[in-house]
Amino acid sequence: MSKIENGSTPNTGVVEYWNGEIKWATPVDVSNAKNYLISDTGKKITKEGFDSCGTTLVEPSSIILTTRAPIGNVAMAGDYICTNQGCKAIHLLKANHSYLFYQLLVSKGVLESLGSGSTFKELSTDALKSFLVCLPSNNEQTTIADYLDNKTGQIDDLIAKKQKLIDLLDEEKTAIINQAVTKGLDPNSPMKDSGIPSLGEIPAHWHMKKIKHVLLRKRTALKTGPFGSQLKTTDFVLNGRYKVYNQRNVLDDDFDLGDDFIDDQKFRELKEFEIFPSDILITTRGTIGKCAIFPSKKRDGVLHPCLIRIQVDEGIVLKDWITNYINNSSLFLSAVLLESNATTIDVIYGTDLKEIVIPVPNDLREQRDVLEYINNQLLRIRETTSKINKEIELLQEYRTALISEAVTGKIDVRRQEGPGHD
Repeated sequence: MSKIENGSTPNTGVVEYWNGEIKWATPVDVSNAKNYLISDTGKKITKEGFDSCGTTLVEPSSIILTTRAPIGNVAMAGDYICTNQGCKAIHLLKANHSYLFYQLLVSKGVLESLGSGSTFKELSTDALKSFLVCLPSNNEQTTIADYLDNKTGQIDDLIAKKQKLIDLLDEEKTAIINQAVTKGLDPNSPMKDSGIPSLGEIPAHWHMKKIKHVLLRKRTALKTGPFGSQLKTTDFVLNGRYKVYNQRNVLDDDFDLGDDFIDDQKFRELKEFEIFPSDILITTRGTIGKCAIFPSKKRDGVLHPCLIRIQVDEGIVLKDWITNYINNSSLFLSAVLLESNATTIDVIYGTDLKEIVIPVPNDLREQRDVLEYINNQLLRIRETTSKINKEIELLQEYRTALISEAVTGKIDVRRQEGPGHD
């Protein structure tokens, strides 16, 4: 009924094998395939690379199944492609490709159970061959596949529209915060030139302040993470007392992530890089200029080299004002990139950050009023987003149930009179 083709990887150390014209799919390509169709791949190989490794070029409409890391994700080839060893390609000889695709799509749990291995689970060719499918006549396979193409297309279109609403809400969130922390809440407030062309006017009673002028008056109020020579991966220990907080903690605003720990002796060496509750941590490499406030009641720890810690004087500016401006103002990011001296990657240093200016109301009560307005608006957006996400989740569950019932014969699609009937 089918032919199963294994994948392979050319030698990564041979430059001539890579950046060619042959599409080469990995589990990442399968997992990220839009509408379950692989029309392009993240990496491509040359004819020399293809000939060197024994992978196989498969035809469009072939089914691509991930067989490790993870097992059971599925897509269809939208062009001639080959794969690495984390995938298998299935080309059907006597059955409908779309019909089998739908069978596999709702069989991830069964496929995972067929995996084996001591270090990591993998689905072998023999195990995949043992997977049983419901196989009606070719005409009925086509009828079922056409029905599901139609119905899942309708569901996917609805999900896409709801996802677009979430994207628009995210844009609204950024716009609300950006407007509030640069123009204030009173549309009738007298304005003045900020002195920064990209920022334009700010309320007349606000001031432009450099970061260095809102820090606590102590030498360590702004601290860049340790140099690489001060903190190496060999310094990490299992279940150490102190944690090394890194860029991912800030980007996800989740300080439980990560398992890089250091012992007491290394912590004493890096004591000047210790993080305290209410410190603002700012990313400095790759995705730069994002920040989060370090929460209380977290494991004691130190900065990773890719972070900067600042401690602001809340008698001048509230820490939440700083974080809202940094995270949501395109003007801050523009200023950061302008200050960056890197030639190959975006990177900033503490000396760059100190000179960046931000608009600040002198009155702390006004700062609090603006922040309260922002929090109320964000609560509204979060609640709406949560409701839409729940609707998407229900649609996805319905989609899966519909496919399962159709490919197992629990609903007779031959009796469906049109796309509006279930």
